[in-house]
Amino acid sequence: MVLLEFSMSPLGKGESVGKYVARSLDIIDKSGVPYRLNPMGTVLEGEWDEVFDVVKRCYERMRKDCPRISVGIKVDYRKGAKGRLDSKIASVERRLKRKVKT
Repeated sequence: MVLLEFSMSPLGKGESVGKYVARSLDIIDKSGVPYRLNPMGTVLEGEWDEVFDVVKRCYERMRKDCPRISVGIKVDYRKGAKGRLDSKIASVERRLKRKVKT
């Protein structure tokens, strides 16, 4: 299983690109892949091909009306590990003995 964090933004569409991010989030949400939105991107959890397929669908949608797109991707693979969207945070909280902001 992998955690894949990505950020995808059109260039040349002005300062606010929320409508483009919302379109991607709709694709992500409908994919059924577990995810977490954060202020700087989105983290997906799943098999390699599954999460990259979601990123590809977001890219294909964005390129329809955005002639330039910036994409950043970070991947963390761990054999056999599942539920890491929650367990990685829980691990830190156990060590701190308190909840953290997420």
